[in-house]
Amino acid sequence: MYIREATLSDISGMQIVRRAVRENALSDPTRISDEDYVDFLTSRGKGWVAIENGEVNGFAIADLQEHNIWALFVHPDHEAKGIGLALHDQMLNWYFSQTNTTVWLSTAPGTRAERFYHKAGWTLTGYYGQGELRFEISSKVWKTLHQ
Repeated sequence: MYIREATLSDISGMQIVRRAVRENALSDPTRISDEDYVDFLTSRGKGWVAIENGEVNGFAIADLQEHNIWALFVHPDHEAKGIGLALHDQMLNWYFSQTNTTVWLSTAPGTRAERFYHKAGWTLTGYYGQGELRFEISSKVWKTLHQ
């Protein structure tokens, strides 16, 4: 498995991963379009994919405009292999090389993702949207954790 910067040709693989997840599943899979991925990858931020045997098995996308993590997902067949953490760290290293602005994300309560973000140093700061938890991490905290 290796991680590289996402390209537009990875969108179909990212869509497969996004639609396969068991937690934080989309109630309407058509809500996230290929055009959304294009926008985030070419205008708003940057993405990364985890590749194994030529297939995308995880991806992460940071949004510099809204200072949030738009996506961090691993295909269920590849969970618990360190892929999520590797993508997370690659993404945040890049994000904080671009800006010192605190970054945020949201996730459903009571999920593996919630535990993952707590363990990775994120701080729960409240709620977002329809009952999702809002987490933040600052440049200072990130750099302290990864010296």
